Amino acid sequence: MNSNQWFACPKPNPKAETRLFFFPYAGGAPSAFHKWCKELPDNIEALIVHYPGRGSRYKEPPIKKLYILVENIYQAIQPFLDKPFAFFGHSMGGIIAFELAQVLKQNNSPQPIALFMSACGVPHIPNPNQPIHSLSDIEFLQSVKDLNGTPSEILDQPELMQLLLPTLRADFELIETYQFASTSPINCPIFAFGGLDDPRVSRERIEAWAIHTNSHFEANFFEGDHFFINAAKESVTQQILSSL
Repeated sequence: MNSNQWFACPKPNPKAETRLFFFPYAGGAPSAFHKWCKELPDNIEALIVHYPGRGSRYKEPPIKKLYILVENIYQAIQPFLDKPFAFFGHSMGGIIAFELAQVLKQNNSPQPIALFMSACGVPHIPNPNQPIHSLSDIEFLQSVKDLNGTPSEILDQPELMQLLLPTLRADFELIETYQFASTSPINCPIFAFGGLDDPRVSRERIEAWAIHTNSHFEANFFEGDHFFINAAKESVTQQILSSL
């Protein structure tokens, strides 16, 4: 497996002490976190997980099963586990990061020093939101628009949206058909981030991450909706840096 195709590294830094992996949300490509990576201090090297079906991998079919995607990332990430590392996942990316941490633990591989779960509800509490991946194109795109995560300049271009639609739909199918298999808590701290006005992920589902770690847990809430990371980027970044 070509590990490099699975990770984008906007600011390579071999001398960094720690690696921070970003796991994008549904429909997200590495570009979603490019700016974040470039603004991190020199002691941290950031890598963005590059799922198939987007960015430079747009010709590849997207993966629709979460555990298959996680297994692929597990194989690809091995060369990058030679120094302390942490995971940051937003929404769908949070569940992928969590399940990857579980696979690392089960295989006695190096484990993250911290998990940052952003706008991501715990898997053991049923998701109250209605699935959208099987809706008609019009209804599906309206539901995506309601999340406020896709720039209007993209949503307002029908031809571009038709290109993005299969990948977006596949990502929602991946997360909406995911079935949590009960596992033991992980051993690293979990920092859960939520939006105060997020209509999709309640405070309860953010704070309930506490039972999934044997270590420190902390929940922090920011102004904004499901994509509070856009408006509160500086505050979220500071919270990450102060926790590493």
